[in-house]
Amino acid sequence: MYNMIKIVVSCLLLCLFAMSSCHHGGDTANRQKQTGDTMHQKLEILNKQIEADASNPDLYNLRAKCYLLDHDFDNALKDVNKAISLDNNKSASFVTLSDIYLLMGKPGESKDALNKAISKNPRDTDALLKLAKLYLIIKDYKNCYATVKQLLAIDNGNASAYFTRAIGLLEQGDTIHAVNDLKQAVDKNQQYFEAFVQLGELYSMKKDPVAELYLKNALTLRPSSREALYILGLYYQETGMYDKAIATYHQLAISDTAFREASYNTGYIYLVYLKDFKKAVQFFSESIKKDPTYFEAFFNRGYAYELSGDFRNAYDDYQKSLKIKVNYDKAIEGLNRLDKVNVKK
Repeated sequence: MYNMIKIVVSCLLLCLFAMSSCHHGGDTANRQKQTGDTMHQKLEILNKQIEADASNPDLYNLRAKCYLLDHDFDNALKDVNKAISLDNNKSASFVTLSDIYLLMGKPGESKDALNKAISKNPRDTDALLKLAKLYLIIKDYKNCYATVKQLLAIDNGNASAYFTRAIGLLEQGDTIHAVNDLKQAVDKNQQYFEAFVQLGELYSMKKDPVAELYLKNALTLRPSSREALYILGLYYQETGMYDKAIATYHQLAISDTAFREASYNTGYIYLVYLKDFKKAVQFFSESIKKDPTYFEAFFNRGYAYELSGDFRNAYDDYQKSLKIKVNYDKAIEGLNRLDKVNVKK
């Protein structure tokens, strides 16, 4: 089964130290060009401001962030160190330094910079949140939770703090307390897409109808979300609402034309539940077009052929499945069944 928990955690880690000027969603070539143009303009403005006020640490910190967004680590480090040399009591500069180190693959240095930021300003919620997330990445749950607790004592409405702790609790298998934190996250921030998706995933695993509500809330925020649409489709499929499942997978196939599971799951519904083998073949074929190495799709298309009496095409698909995944048990069993009726390729 497609594991959305892993997807949400991956998104959390990828966006861990994302800056406010970053965009959500997939970047097109046009957006990348616009972002590059905007970055160039920002740098030009900051260069002029620094020329006019060369002793202002905040300007160097801002320029370091711009360089970081462009993955220009050398200039980013140069500027943030300049900012710190001008005023080493500003926690924001150390937070930027931690961002740079993390993106350079130096989590230890990143943690040290965050601790330095917090020592300068114990109420810096940005630094505390990033430190909690960093502890989550390295699976230091005890310090993660302690940092979240420290942050919530300052800002009880910080939705990201609840979400961060929830992910840690899920990783440790404490679903009950994780759900409580996720509910807090969406209560504090009703635009918290990732928390809605995660709640939808957890409730769908229990086939609880509230899953549909959470996932539809997520889709209100991001109508084309692969995660939300797929989990909602699975929820409908596993609770016997096949028409809704098919419609949801159709919507997903339109919004993400490369996503093989949308057509595969539709084929599975027609094969197993609706017994419409012709349509099952159609959708498994669509899935194979998206991924010619999808051995499960070849097998299930073969099984649909077999159940419809088209033994030669079934034999061919079982063979194709075996070529992709050697010793695939289901395909071998299928071929053995067909051998009993003397089907030859």
